[in-house]
Amino acid sequence: MRLQLDRLASPIGAIFLVSDERGALRALDFDEYEARMARLLRLHYGAVELAHGAAPEATKRALDAYFAGDVGALASLQTATGGSLFQRGVWAALRTTPPGATTTYGELAAKLGRPDASRAVGLANGANPIAVVVPCHRVIGANGDLTGYGGGLPRKRWLLDHERRYAPPPKA
Repeated sequence: MRLQLDRLASPIGAIFLVSDERGALRALDFDEYEARMARLLRLHYGAVELAHGAAPEATKRALDAYFAGDVGALASLQTATGGSLFQRGVWAALRTTPPGATTTYGELAAKLGRPDASRAVGLANGANPIAVVVPCHRVIGANGDLTGYGGGLPRKRWLLDHERRYAPPPKA
């Protein structure tokens, strides 16, 4: 599989964008986690050839808008992931958690009709190759505490604070 690799500056550090020939986002990770990104790409797709090239303009515009305060700008981005059917279900469920809101592994498991699968949901969350766009940062501990985040807890806190600052109020 041949994929395009681009870099984009953000308020929380440089990010890698990996897209396919159709323009779908396949991976997004933080600059200092290039090895993890490569591992997740191999895990999900097998042999991958990364060629430097520009990410689709729509992807870059949506990310720039998100970081500028339009926290709903990522909702329409086209993504494509490997992973198991269960993992892809978890990642799709994550995208239904609105900006400014949080959820727990248990709530996600229940949403998927698998209330006893919170540990499996956590593992799928940790294997998410598309940070920020597939918002694994919106998952918190059952007690309300911030839990681990592949990009580090300071980034997770920044993302959640950013979304809460700019998210539209929930509909009554």
